[in-house]
Amino acid sequence: MSLASVSAPPTIRSNRAWSDLGSRLRQLWLAKMLATTLGISAFFVAYFWVLHHPQFAITVMPLTALDHWIDFHAEALPVYLSLWVYVSLAPALLASGRELASYGLATLVLALIGLGVFMLWPTAVPVFAIDLSANPSMAFLKSVDVAANACPSLHVAFAVFTALWLAHLLAEMQGVWVLRALNWVWCLAILYSTVATRQHVVLDVLAGAALGSVVAVLHLQLLKRGWWQAHPAAASQGGVTCP
Repeated sequence: MSLASVSAPPTIRSNRAWSDLGSRLRQLWLAKMLATTLGISAFFVAYFWVLHHPQFAITVMPLTALDHWIDFHAEALPVYLSLWVYVSLAPALLASGRELASYGLATLVLALIGLGVFMLWPTAVPVFAIDLSANPSMAFLKSVDVAANACPSLHVAFAVFTALWLAHLLAEMQGVWVLRALNWVWCLAILYSTVATRQHVVLDVLAGAALGSVVAVLHLQLLKRGWWQAHPAAASQGGVTCP
């Protein structure tokens, strides 16, 4: 952080942050959009293949007291589905092709770990006594996703991974406190929605949060320890800078 940025009035710092945000969004926007779209599409292909081809007996995940405390809310479905908008935000703020490649590699590692667990230990949530007749969108989701591939919740893992990366990127754009707060509110809302829609149970959420946190923290630590600086072109292209 430079002395000028510390001493600048809050309004000026905020304006600089919003300007930086706009600049980041414009950089390589087509490549970032295509990479995110292709990445999500490839993930879904692999996810549904594993979902419909369990290799071992399926374990039904147990309920906790918190599962009983959180009621079913079909209204949480839009928040649940908003993950696929949320996960596109961090890639959209990356500043170079090398950052995008590094980020994509980390998300691939996360997906492979989760899918590997599903292959070796298939899990599902219990069958809940809920009436879906008045909620066709919710009924469609249940028919497609069938509430398997439960633990760890990759929905949660990707949300937490994204939240930690967004927190890192937004911290570099000092002054955008509203976005930094919104980031965590959105992430927590997605975590809540996975249980409120009965797509996951609390143990799935905890395992998914742990997976997403470990992969994100290790990835950011690798960058902080100079792995990124080992590639000189990254610096010249606006690579990740860690405090």
